[in-house]
Amino acid sequence: MRVMFDATAVPADRRGVGRYVDSLLPALDSGVDLVIVTQHDDREHYAALCPHAEIITAPPIIRRRPARLVWEQSGMAWLVRRHRPDLVHSPHYTRPLAMRLPSVVTLHDATFFSHPEVHERAKRVVFRGWSRLAPRIADRCITPSRATRDEIIRYTGADASRFDVVHLGVDQTLFRTPTDEQVAAVRRRLGVDGPYIAFLGTIEPRKNIPALIEAYVQVARPDWCLVLGGGVGWGEDIDRLVAGLPDGVRVIRAGYLPADELAGFLGGARIVAYPSLGEGFGLPVAEAMACGSPVLTTRRLALPEVGGDAAYYVDTEARSIAAGLAALMADDGLGRRLVDLGYAQAAKFTWAKAAEAHIACYERAVASNARVAGR
Repeated sequence: MRVMFDATAVPADRRGVGRYVDSLLPALDSGVDLVIVTQHDDREHYAALCPHAEIITAPPIIRRRPARLVWEQSGMAWLVRRHRPDLVHSPHYTRPLAMRLPSVVTLHDATFFSHPEVHERAKRVVFRGWSRLAPRIADRCITPSRATRDEIIRYTGADASRFDVVHLGVDQTLFRTPTDEQVAAVRRRLGVDGPYIAFLGTIEPRKNIPALIEAYVQVARPDWCLVLGGGVGWGEDIDRLVAGLPDGVRVIRAGYLPADELAGFLGGARIVAYPSLGEGFGLPVAEAMACGSPVLTTRRLALPEVGGDAAYYVDTEARSIAAGLAALMADDGLGRRLVDLGYAQAAKFTWAKAAEAHIACYERAVASNARVAGR
């Protein structure tokens, strides 16, 4: 099957859709005949990741989101007509409207409906609109969890039979029990000399960082610290919160962490805390488990689907987060039990399985499109 894959929405820091696309495409490369449409700066990156694929470069102007959305309806549509693939996969909500070829669209998140306040207004408008439209015009839609599928159907009235749930994967070459040297290197760079609680994710409202900081203040010990890893998103003045902390409470802003430091960062933590208000999947939960750390998270949306029985669950309020942190800080046996369960839980999520499920979805989309065309 010849599949045209639109990778033009991938951000430069590879978060979000970037993690999904960069991990999925190499797993697909040997299973389908890939044509990857990329941003100009990503051409060599995807050529190296997918040596069997044909790479097509979009114009540089699409680095700006509004320009990309306009180009998608014109330039991408033209590429589809020119190359005539068997199927087009649009991995980030939107797709060319003027397209009759079989198509698949990935819808990552339903929190634009359930938690609109945690998203920028422009994103709410765009992604709500496309979450309503995509299930009506695409042959199939992929969601990363049952929770996301169910929420989208609940809010939009979409036909459940057009959806495929495909869990994301954990890159086992990157996320695994770190060596002592990997942990020591991260500790040195961040200036951490004692036990620490780690958070990894984009710093944005739905990650619930202010409540995590407030919770940590309630249970802080002189030899412990809280380390916040991840790039800055929007709407959270974390620096102000950190600057106003009481004496003796240490919170470190690690910022964006390179890929080769993630296992050492997560695996070196005594606890990985991810008290999100809602996730379409919650990849850091599975990745932390693969690295051998006990995970504290919430039961919001897809998180229990990812954490299974291997996570310590709390509510989203600071008091509940603090109680969970205190329990894990005081009971090493509890942490070790969660680590053992976490390895088995994380092993359920692989990119090879995800690629197989994507290909099955592609085949259903082609068959569905043929049935409609034959009427």
